[in-house]
Amino acid sequence: SSAASDVYKRQTVNEVDGAYKTLQYLSKYTQIYVATNAVDSTERDIKKAFNRVKLDQFISGYLCFENLGIRKGNSAFFDKILSQLMLSADQVAMIGDSLENDILPANQVGIDAYWLSSQENRELPTNVKVINRLSQLRSDGLNYD
Repeated sequence: SSAASDVYKRQTVNEVDGAYKTLQYLSKYTQIYVATNAVDSTERDIKKAFNRVKLDQFISGYLCFENLGIRKGNSAFFDKILSQLMLSADQVAMIGDSLENDILPANQVGIDAYWLSSQENRELPTNVKVINRLSQLRSDGLNYD
């Protein structure tokens, strides 16, 4: 648990392959928020980590235990995000690599989800799509209407 959140405090942070170009593209059409399960990291720690890989310029905000008071991994986390951002579930998409902490809880509140995974043959709810690379969001992913 704390090992996962310590990543934001490390000096070396690595960009997920394709993140820069994908966030650069998506930020032209929509606001982008980071929702993380980092319990021991502050919002400031998280922002600094994204700054180190030059991704912070595309991020509108950071949602974490510190500013939400709820851990990711249950639908209440996503309900709180929708409430705080004053958005409905159909206005939000979740992109994540954890089926249990990112995708299924977001799906429970009606948010369309994109699971970054190589496991395509698993049975998933209808509004969950599997992507193998972030760059897929630029070509066949999100709707901007």
